[in-house]
Amino acid sequence: MQKLLIKEIKTNDYVSKSKLPVSDFVINPYVGCPHGCKYCYASFMKRFTNHEEEWGTFVDVKYTDKKIQTKKLHGKTIFLSSVTDCYNPLEEKYKRTRDILQELINVDCQIDISTKSKLILRDIEILKKLKHVRVAISINTTDETFKNDMDQASSIKDRLYTLKELHQNGIYTILFMSPIFPLITDWKKIIELSKEYVDEYWFENLNLRGSYKKEILNYINQKYPDYYETYLNIFQKKEKIFWSNLIKEIESFCKENKITYQNFFYHEQIVKK
Repeated sequence: MQKLLIKEIKTNDYVSKSKLPVSDFVINPYVGCPHGCKYCYASFMKRFTNHEEEWGTFVDVKYTDKKIQTKKLHGKTIFLSSVTDCYNPLEEKYKRTRDILQELINVDCQIDISTKSKLILRDIEILKKLKHVRVAISINTTDETFKNDMDQASSIKDRLYTLKELHQNGIYTILFMSPIFPLITDWKKIIELSKEYVDEYWFENLNLRGSYKKEILNYINQKYPDYYETYLNIFQKKEKIFWSNLIKEIESFCKENKITYQNFFYHEQIVKK
């Protein structure tokens, strides 16, 4: 594994206006992420950060001398984080996310945190002090081998445990099933395993573009050759029938079982709207 390049950098403001459909502002305490997710859309950040290193091998740790201007955040929704994991392993040492959350304790805003890391449990007492907070843990498989092929974040076992601990401590929990891999992600099994301690489910389909599209397709061809034709139909021929049918099945299942959910399929179109 390539050595991780770590830099500390100055930023003018942790808070940025959001282009996401679920938030008004975003906070990214880090640039880059050591999870190295093979499907990570955030790898496009290299174009703006002057990093030539491979995605997943560098992290810039952000610092600022300014306090967060909280007045503009009242009544708004803040998302941590859109192009990094705010609880990536470096957070254990640098505590950027922890310090930011402490600044937001008395702010009357909705804070949504998305992570793949059990490290968030370190800050559970801070989370309990926030006025409105939801935590989304990303899970798209129950197969640890597949998980390890795709990312270096916490195990699926640890992620499920994290959801359970958060829920038992009164934190609103979201299982973010993203990205759903066609024929690989057993979404019903994931719901069945977690439904006792998950308040809401978010669903997002796999979106292949840029440099990682070829890498993922090659992986499917090698590890799941029986699925390769389906992947070519979806991601090369741009056929939408698989996703259309899956959306209907998921929504029907959730409604029938009274499961709270949000559908973020075709995320790019949602953002444009």
